[in-house]
Amino acid sequence: MTTENSKPQPQDLENTHPHAVVSRAEWLVARKDLLRKEKEFSRMGDELAQCRRNLPWVRITENYVFQTVTGTRTLADLFDGRQQLIIQHFMLAPGWEQGCSGCSFMADHSDGMNVHLANRDVSLVAVSRAPIGEIERFRQRMGWRFRWVSSAQNSFNYDFAVSFTPEQTQAGAVTYNYADFNTNGTDMPGISVFYKNDAGEIFHTYSTYGRGVEVMMGTYNMLDLVPKGRDEAGLSHGMNWVRHHDRYETAPAMQDEVPSGCCSMRAEAKQA
Repeated sequence: MTTENSKPQPQDLENTHPHAVVSRAEWLVARKDLLRKEKEFSRMGDELAQCRRNLPWVRITENYVFQTVTGTRTLADLFDGRQQLIIQHFMLAPGWEQGCSGCSFMADHSDGMNVHLANRDVSLVAVSRAPIGEIERFRQRMGWRFRWVSSAQNSFNYDFAVSFTPEQTQAGAVTYNYADFNTNGTDMPGISVFYKNDAGEIFHTYSTYGRGVEVMMGTYNMLDLVPKGRDEAGLSHGMNWVRHHDRYETAPAMQDEVPSGCCSMRAEAKQA
């Protein structure tokens, strides 16, 4: 049990990671060396993105129907007149009091992106297994505006390997992030991408799981710029510090204060 005296303390960066203090000219030499590495990383990222776009596609034949606050909608309807669709598989299962804090961390970035994505022919929608009433209650609490639908009455989350039946978990037959996985939970996070052509055919083009979902966590990109970085050393799981945005306190979060249902604590990979 973590006590008040055992709360993780802010790192003294100068003592834990000593840094040289140099002249501006010396700093500029080091910065230009790093810039070369950053440009190489950017080029590699461009190549990886092209490989992602070059993946073969899978035609969707299942007629998925989702519940929304305005009635039922098909997968085709979720494109909202656009050709490209990004789905956030949001961990909010039936009966949960609140959504996963990690998935909420992802979703906190959605509203700012949505107007820009829409102007590049992309719709962004969250999908959870909870009934639409439970989804809407949590969405309103968090103040989000993005579209969020329920897959409670279809197999969508199971088909895209982010939800698991009790029989699967008991048998140890769960596959997540394209590998065998150990979990006692029912849901994990993910992102899936779809394309709809002019004939109305829908194709699954890409899915990412595990650390791949960090693509929606713009806050991490900012933390990676600062001296202390993500500052997650010493936590039993790196994202233990993350809270729902209406639950932060002025003091640093204790490492054992992990919300129930959080993706960060519900499973561990059998393989690295």
